[in-house]
Amino acid sequence: MLQIGSIIDGKYKILNKIGQGGMSVVYLAMNERANKQWAIKEVRKDGVQNFEVVKQGLIAETDLLKKLNHPNLPSIIDVIDGDGTFLIVMDYIEGKSLNSILQEQGAQKQEDVVEWAKQLCDVLGYLHSRKPPIIYRDMKPANVMLKPDGRVMLIDFGIAREFKENRVADTVCLGTRGYAAPEQYGGHGQTDGRTDIYCLGATLYHLLTGHNPSEPPFEMYPIRYWNPKLSSGLEEIILKCTQQNPADRYQSCAELMYDLEHYTELDVEYRRAQTRKWRTFLTTAFLGTAAGIGMVGFRTAENVTTSKTYDAYISEAESLATTDPQECVEYFTSAIELAPSRGEAYEELLNFFLWQHNENSGNEKNTVCVFSEEEEQQMRRMLGIVGDSSRSNEEYLETNKEAYEEFAYDLGIAYFYSYEGTGNKAAAKKWLGIAAEATPTEKLNQANIERAENLYKIASYYDNLNVRNQAGDSMVSYADYWLDLTRMADQEREETGNNVNKLLIYKELTAQIFSSAVEFRGAGITEDQMKAELDKMEESLDQMEIIHGTANAAYEEELKQAVYENLNMARNNLAAVFNTGNLEGGGRDAADTAED
Repeated sequence: MLQIGSIIDGKYKILNKIGQGGMSVVYLAMNERANKQWAIKEVRKDGVQNFEVVKQGLIAETDLLKKLNHPNLPSIIDVIDGDGTFLIVMDYIEGKSLNSILQEQGAQKQEDVVEWAKQLCDVLGYLHSRKPPIIYRDMKPANVMLKPDGRVMLIDFGIAREFKENRVADTVCLGTRGYAAPEQYGGHGQTDGRTDIYCLGATLYHLLTGHNPSEPPFEMYPIRYWNPKLSSGLEEIILKCTQQNPADRYQSCAELMYDLEHYTELDVEYRRAQTRKWRTFLTTAFLGTAAGIGMVGFRTAENVTTSKTYDAYISEAESLATTDPQECVEYFTSAIELAPSRGEAYEELLNFFLWQHNENSGNEKNTVCVFSEEEEQQMRRMLGIVGDSSRSNEEYLETNKEAYEEFAYDLGIAYFYSYEGTGNKAAAKKWLGIAAEATPTEKLNQANIERAENLYKIASYYDNLNVRNQAGDSMVSYADYWLDLTRMADQEREETGNNVNKLLIYKELTAQIFSSAVEFRGAGITEDQMKAELDKMEESLDQMEIIHGTANAAYEEELKQAVYENLNMARNNLAAVFNTGNLEGGGRDAADTAED
């Protein structure tokens, strides 16, 4: 080790030791000739295995830094290669690492973190602009020093590398767990500028929340999970920085810098106010005599603002789905009010009602996928007239044909099977009819359209069930009704990979055999035909594989059990309806009893 008071290279006087790492010691030194303080990093041969390898890495690091000139980077002044030791003379940075500040104080003020983030973003952008680009790869609080004047300095370039244009992957997996991007673990492609953007996002997460992503559970939640007072705009920035797929992150530091400088404008509250301003401004502009070609630019700007605000509302709603259902619905409502011709908010709101909201409803009979009366009323309000417009939101949505037809299918299915846990066929009819006449899309494919057409037919029967004309004849052909039900069950059996659709039609068919066996018998459907259908469904259930751990597994298990219960009830009812002893005995037979 260097001796306190000794002179190195004839000019650097060692004042004291200021730090120590696994393989090096850092000293504060004074150049007495220039009256300036420097830091000297010493790596000794006798304290390091594979010293030559480490030495070559240090030489590469110093060579890298010597070529750089940025106010947030330390300068390398000198390299002294002596017997058994390797010395690096560099700028002395007075201050503390952000890691030590976190340990002492916990989460930092949002305004301070944003200011540091902009400085770090600027220095990373500088590194990425070199020829070839330099990828830092180890951004974390421990490698950032905060000076008394508020400036941050990026230190420790031990694993930085120059970007190799023709290389498909890094040869070494380096970085700090929790902060490192997925591609730093090897086999995921070569690290590039987007890798540093991920590491910066993880660093900001730690600074804002006080929760270290390199410690269990090794997961980064949205920052407002820890502190609801933090900016939703800043939360959106960090979520984008830390996407697993580099293509989904910011693609450059310049792009990230812009959002950091305008992060308050990404806040949901700000966007809501801006939307009102745009509407007022455009209304005035349209009424003014100066409206002309310049309005095209304003309209384009409004469309961009509206689109971002709409996406922010949906993102905000999704983040609140499990913690604040009422607020979640309000954000979906705001999105629909903002852009009623877009389909995403309607779809996401319906999905929330069917799945997430029910898990918190306390309904013991159905844990998921119940479309309650209250939810249905909220959905109808969303489709109705909102605000000052004379047109309903549904009319606006209808102008977006593809989105309207896709939503009609989902809402029709929800009404048919899930309304109040049993279904509302009359309400489903309108929406299934729209979907039945749709043009196929990637989401609403031909199979979905055929399913909508079949369910529309079945829903149509319900309009006239148990209704008779003046002559006393049934208004419904139960023979046709039977054929449509069994045909659809056969079609779903032929489909592979979708247990839910199969179970839903089985549930419907078994329920109808139970409740309408008398009518089917009167239409000429034999006991053997109905038993055969029950046997086919039971065999299908026995062979059905439910993959546990998937999103629908619990729901599929619940449906499957319900169908088994329906099967037993239907078999018992068939035995009563076709009880030949009762029929031959005359009087009030089992069929009459079942019909009652």
